[in-house]
Amino acid sequence: MQKKILVALHKSYPTPPQELYLPVQAGAAVGEDFGAQRDDSGDNISALNPYFCELTALYWAWKNLDCDYIGLVHYRRYFVGKLKFCINGNCISVLSQKEADRLLSRTDVILPKKRNYYIETLYSHYAHTMYVEPLDEAGRIIDELYPAYSKEFARLKKRRSAHMFNMLVMKKSVLNEYCTWLFDILFKLKDRIDVSQYDDFHARFFGRVSELLLDVWINTNRIKYCEVKMRYTEHVNWAQKGARFLRAKFGHKKYEASDNR
Repeated sequence: MQKKILVALHKSYPTPPQELYLPVQAGAAVGEDFGAQRDDSGDNISALNPYFCELTALYWAWKNLDCDYIGLVHYRRYFVGKLKFCINGNCISVLSQKEADRLLSRTDVILPKKRNYYIETLYSHYAHTMYVEPLDEAGRIIDELYPAYSKEFARLKKRRSAHMFNMLVMKKSVLNEYCTWLFDILFKLKDRIDVSQYDDFHARFFGRVSELLLDVWINTNRIKYCEVKMRYTEHVNWAQKGARFLRAKFGHKKYEASDNR
């Protein structure tokens, strides 16, 4: 069974030394080539990367990659495992081929451990930190086109945890069903929301909305999955992140930029 986990990149960066991992330049159509697999061949949406983020790499793989299992991680975020590799002298351990084989022999889907938002719901967190109109419009699209998912979408206002970061590994048949649903909603959202009203940071809302839609799809379809811990490849300033969150929640100050990119 052939498996590939895409590592979404927007610059040259070390990636794990195993054939399981495929470094992909997300947004190759609008960026300078740095030698990784480009996401602008075949059927692709590479030019939408400034808005869709790593989803342009996922779309490329869905449409063009002939594998039994396809996954997506980010150059700064990986599933934890026993495969060691080093980045600028910092050695980390990520999911190995052997570990992926073992997990996928028991399930069709691997997801990261849920992220918990202890003091607010998924919806309120999004509304405090981002402009909530695109998320609300996604809900209306679901009501119109996929009403069977409306109840689970509404639960975003009650749930306090989710599988975030657009990280996943899925059997190709499962990925096909998920991506057909997801990109149909996102393309409808693109037709309804004018991205020019937002700055470059907030115009990337398609990638953020999709993070919350994953569990809407997973839970509605009762997809069985296993969870694996996620780890960052770079230092995270948790004090800074906490301060930004508090300014957003209590000071009504939207996020202005990613911590790093």
